[in-house]
Amino acid sequence: MDAIKKKMQMLKLDKENALDRAEQAESDKKAAEDRSKQLEDDLVALQKKLKGTEDELDKYSEALKDAQEKLELAEKKATDVIMAGAKSLDAVKRRIKSLQEQVDGAEDRAERLQKELLAQRKAKEQAEADVASLNRRIQLVEEELDRAQERLATALQKLEEAEKAADESERGMKVIENRAMKDEEKMEIQEIQLKEAKHIAEEADRKYEEAKERAELSESKCSELEEELKTVTNNLKSLEAQAEKYSQKEDKYEEEIKVLTDKLKEAETRAEFAERSVAKLEKTIDDLEDELYSQKLKYKAISEELDHALNDMTS
Repeated sequence: MDAIKKKMQMLKLDKENALDRAEQAESDKKAAEDRSKQLEDDLVALQKKLKGTEDELDKYSEALKDAQEKLELAEKKATDVIMAGAKSLDAVKRRIKSLQEQVDGAEDRAERLQKELLAQRKAKEQAEADVASLNRRIQLVEEELDRAQERLATALQKLEEAEKAADESERGMKVIENRAMKDEEKMEIQEIQLKEAKHIAEEADRKYEEAKERAELSESKCSELEEELKTVTNNLKSLEAQAEKYSQKEDKYEEEIKVLTDKLKEAETRAEFAERSVAKLEKTIDDLEDELYSQKLKYKAISEELDHALNDMTS
């Protein structure tokens, strides 16, 4: 029973460990899903920002194009009016310089936006890689969770089977113990009856001094019978041998103890009663031994099933 209890405790411990692993896997899965959602949100924000940057870049590209067209137009006008006078030339130069500054500013802005666009594209690619990595991790966590749930289900099933088997074994042991207690009570009754038979034989020995040797032999045989009854082995054969020797001794001293015939017959009746009681007790003991052997086989089968279950779980 201690071995069964230890195995059941080990199964319960495996069950708790499986539950802990399942909870940890569920927690990791939730954290990964939260991280994936955050990265997806960041990716959406980056995509929006990237689109805004691209739109702004397109806008400044158009502005740069317009500025270049205006510059070309101004240069053309400057060429046309260069002969108009020095004042007009200075105004044109200032206009050209202003337009050139606008062009330079637009180019710087465009270059900066281009760098930001590249950086945002790299961030987008990294975010996409992180999302893919998290998706793979989520898949692995889900697979591990499925395996943990399968192991948990198997452990729970084996634990339930082991508990049922242990309950059946415990009920069987209680039945055997109850039967053994009843048989012990019967044995005590048989011992009392045997003591009564011994007492009668001793009384006969004390009353008939002429049969002292025979009485001593009877007392010895009764003591042997009592010892055999306590050990619960070979009772019937011993009693039969005692009865046979008892009868032979009766024939030998029949003429000398005729007056004791009635009392001796009474003692023989007691001995036969004790013999029948011993036979019944011996049959009861045989039945108990058979039942005990059957329960041992059942206990052995249950232990083997538990060992297989534990081996399956550890493997």
